[in-house]
Amino acid sequence: MLLAALLCSPGFGAAQEPPQQSAPPAGAPAAPAPDTGSSSSKAKRKEIPSFLIIGTVFNEKALSFPGVQVRIRRSGAKKFLYETYTNSRGEFAVRVAPGYDYEVVTHIKKYEDQTRSVDSKVDVQQRLSIKLEPRGQKS
Repeated sequence: MLLAALLCSPGFGAAQEPPQQSAPPAGAPAAPAPDTGSSSSKAKRKEIPSFLIIGTVFNEKALSFPGVQVRIRRSGAKKFLYETYTNSRGEFAVRVAPGYDYEVVTHIKKYEDQTRSVDSKVDVQQRLSIKLEPRGQKS
């Protein structure tokens, strides 16, 4: 019986709640919100490059050419910094860092690679029109 009385008594075995705090007076400053560890508002956001290279790739019959690999590197460099493929209409668009000279190289099997130079120091975008020729044919 004694055991049953202890088990039924309020507060036995239950976690006690902390005493509730009363609201601060109307003129008192509010307490700062606790820091949740999220630094997303303080983190620096990566800036989007502001020079746009856009273009269209055509085949030897002057039809748009989908699925062509387009790679971009700084002039004189070996490593390509950007890569994309042409869409169903043969178009591509890549944002790059301004202030450099770039080489745009198009590649697809059975066609000669084409290279175009782009100067990103002058304007905010450059449009290219690239015609690919089958391998073994000279234009």
